[in-house]
Amino acid sequence: MSQLFYLKECPSTNDEISKFLLYENSDFMTLYTFNQTRGRGQYGNTWSSTAEKNLAYTLAVKTQNFTLSDFMFNYYTAIIIRDYLANLTENKVKIKWPNDIILKNKKIAGILIEKKKINQNNYFIIGCGINVLQEEFDEISNAGSLFTQTGEEFKLDEFTLNLNEFLVEKLKNIPSEEEIMNLFNSSLFRKDEISVFEVNKTRQNGIIRRADKNGELLIEFEDGLHSFYHKEIKLLY
Repeated sequence: MSQLFYLKECPSTNDEISKFLLYENSDFMTLYTFNQTRGRGQYGNTWSSTAEKNLAYTLAVKTQNFTLSDFMFNYYTAIIIRDYLANLTENKVKIKWPNDIILKNKKIAGILIEKKKINQNNYFIIGCGINVLQEEFDEISNAGSLFTQTGEEFKLDEFTLNLNEFLVEKLKNIPSEEEIMNLFNSSLFRKDEISVFEVNKTRQNGIIRRADKNGELLIEFEDGLHSFYHKEIKLLY
């Protein structure tokens, strides 16, 4: 069973969905708004968004329906959202490890997945912020929107309903872990390209080779292959 709820405004869809889960019992429950006032990103980062221009979306799914590890679930969710945006825009869309979505070298979406126990049920709380219609960003920002990157104006309601339908359907049909890893790595941003990284406040060139099932990114530097968890290294682009 799938349920969909809309709020005209809310601080954070990832936080607010807990209130709905207290009274409803659904395998797939979605909450969204076009005006999120205190959005959160990975590891305490903030996600700011212009009202009525972008989508703040959260889907809660029961963990009992999945046998994937947390890392693999994160990867597969990023793949689904990447696929939806690539199909919609007919553009090459990439995943910046571990869970940012990149279109034409700009971040257009960020994903935050949390685990919560509510009413004796364990849930994956899938939060996603997508810049859809916003036209202006900070000059030094790596952010963009579907509009700035494609010139297309999408209707927010239709965009959201189609995204939700696509995501729910894909989560009902989980591929093998091997296929998930192949799909993730085939869409990995700047894979096999020389890039600049910041490690311990020092910049150096390296090449992203692949992500692994343990949630690490493998990067080749002059002295060999090194693995990193998120926040241990920063890709500059």
